[in-house]
Amino acid sequence: MVHWVPFLKIPLYRRIQTTCILIWTLILPICFFSFLTCFFFPVMWPFLILYIFWIYYDKAPQNGGRPIKWIRNLRFWRQIASYFPVTIVKEADLDPKQRYLFGYHPHGIISHGALVNFATEGTNFSKIFNGLKLRLLTLESNFRIPLYRDILICLGLASVSLSSCNKILSMKDPTSIVIVVGGAAEALDAHPQTNSLTLRKRKGFIKVALRNGVSLVPVFSFGENDLYTQIPNPKGSKLRKFQDWVCRVAGVSPPAFYGRGVFNYDYGILPKRKQVATVFGKPIKCEKIENPSDEQVNKIQELYIDELMRIYDKYKDVYAPDRKSDLSIKE
Repeated sequence: MVHWVPFLKIPLYRRIQTTCILIWTLILPICFFSFLTCFFFPVMWPFLILYIFWIYYDKAPQNGGRPIKWIRNLRFWRQIASYFPVTIVKEADLDPKQRYLFGYHPHGIISHGALVNFATEGTNFSKIFNGLKLRLLTLESNFRIPLYRDILICLGLASVSLSSCNKILSMKDPTSIVIVVGGAAEALDAHPQTNSLTLRKRKGFIKVALRNGVSLVPVFSFGENDLYTQIPNPKGSKLRKFQDWVCRVAGVSPPAFYGRGVFNYDYGILPKRKQVATVFGKPIKCEKIENPSDEQVNKIQELYIDELMRIYDKYKDVYAPDRKSDLSIKE
């Protein structure tokens, strides 16, 4: 049974929130098809040629992005943050003059919490953390999508490549980075009321922290996995085998999912209105080591996982009272 939205009874502020999240949900196809449409107008061809060259030669994604403050501060992002809502829970103060590597968990289907908290001022991150500067990192392939790439760059997103991480962490003006650690593989385990993290084999971000001598900060977003319903895809199923194959070949995962609609609460492309509570753990200090040994990496990883589990256990009954299972860490 489909539950329809009583549209005439919905207050205006909620309609505005829904409109904003709808625009952001459709922004990638809007950008892509707008770019293709330009090819139907010969007058646009010289500009398209120049733009294609610009995409190829623009190295901003590898050099820390090109954040524009007023774009990050648009009220549009506050409307999106209020839609869920997305909130910040801070366990410790962080020194804005220091550099940090934030590990974000879980990936969820689309990582809305990561975008709202780190790529915008929708949750007033800069005020809460006293002006701390950072870059949210994403796949290089996202910067190959015309027009969409420019929006990401203006929000301060950058490539998650190793060279990009090192460049950002060595900037003269102290700048931190955020990595959604679980990546594409973890998205395939993003089912409501569960939290299964792909983390044990993810040691690259720990090596980056050690080589640059920056503290690690575990971040856990309760509710990230509740924003969409993913079609059951247990290990060994045909669907999961296909998804794993695409993940291996293309580096991206194709989760089969649905959310809510504009006019109904049960089916559609919009994320559900579920609270996303993002908890920031205490920083784990990493001494600078040019070539960390496996033992040193494993030691820091255990400290990281312990802190991640601590903040989960502390807040799980507050923000995940209806959970089906507790946090599990695999691979």
